[in-house]
Amino acid sequence: MQQRLISESEQCIAYHSAGELTEEHLRELLSSVKSGGPMRDLLYLQASGSSVTSQVVGVSLVQNGEVVSDLPEPEGWPYGTVLEAIRDGWRVISFPNQALMLDESRALGLGCEFVLEKWSSA
Repeated sequence: MQQRLISESEQCIAYHSAGELTEEHLRELLSSVKSGGPMRDLLYLQASGSSVTSQVVGVSLVQNGEVVSDLPEPEGWPYGTVLEAIRDGWRVISFPNQALMLDESRALGLGCEFVLEKWSSA
């Protein structure tokens, strides 16, 4: 995205230097700036353990800057383990907090949460 904006800006400078810069050239550049480029999607996977091969027990998704509220029932989730999501191009950016697992008498809610990201077009 950044390289494309640099290139388009340099082209506008060249048009200006040649006395050929038009409003349309500037509007195209502005459109590129407004498009915002790639978006970061976030996938929150709650697993039954801290291993990437543990079974997924909960899912949340932020896609294109919006929380996806109509996720399917567990049998329709796209990933059964965190490893399956990694193989599909998701990148783990946060692993479960191991300090929360030191006290076995406390309930851990939905399990160990992994946060993953994937970049996509806006």
